[in-house]
Amino acid sequence: MSVDSRRAELAASLAAARERVARAELAVGREPGSARLMVVTKFFPAADLACLVELGATEFGESREPEAGRKVAQVRAELPDAVFDVDMIGSAQRKKAKTVARWARRVQSVDSPELAQALAVAAERSLDAGERTAPLGVLLQVSLDGDPARGGVPVDELGRLAEQVVARDGALSLDGLMVIAPLHGEVREHLAHAQTIAEGFRRDYPQARELSSGMSGDLETAIEYGSTCVRVGTAIMGARPIISP
Repeated sequence: MSVDSRRAELAASLAAARERVARAELAVGREPGSARLMVVTKFFPAADLACLVELGATEFGESREPEAGRKVAQVRAELPDAVFDVDMIGSAQRKKAKTVARWARRVQSVDSPELAQALAVAAERSLDAGERTAPLGVLLQVSLDGDPARGGVPVDELGRLAEQVVARDGALSLDGLMVIAPLHGEVREHLAHAQTIAEGFRRDYPQARELSSGMSGDLETAIEYGSTCVRVGTAIMGARPIISP
């Protein structure tokens, strides 16, 4: 596919996703812009990310390091005046905390004290080195089904993990929660449950305003149930390219 054809394809799919978000907000009486669109660019090349930045997208999700770090560095070098943020949305390994802290605005998948500690140390070093100018944002990933293979902290352990993040204020910022709807059961029920959890969490941690939930297939339902950030990959980027292990 030519560069011009890919740009046209991305422009059309980005516009369509934005329209879906706007219609979903309108349908449930939410303020326009209260649910932000995050473009998930994992597995796709830096050229696609750069094109989307030029098309006006400002929030991106990545999940593989060092692929993400290289991609972000390349786009920032090519577009030095562009304003955009990239979050780590996939499982974050403690051994890669140092590099993630250099490029990520937030890590949306924090689900253990050990990971929180590793990120705090890495963020402090990045701040001291001038590699970042603000604390590393943290979303606690909530497990709605207790399946350890899918990541996430059980609901009854959220408070304890939150306190450990808050204790590293200055290095970390407790921004909210992230959920991935389980594969079984009704998506609507899972997202309604996530909204209830988030509302209770905000009573204890008013600064934690974010609820990252919803993807390409269920973003309307997620917005209905309070999502502030929908993570959309396939509906914008197209089918995932074949990647070697």
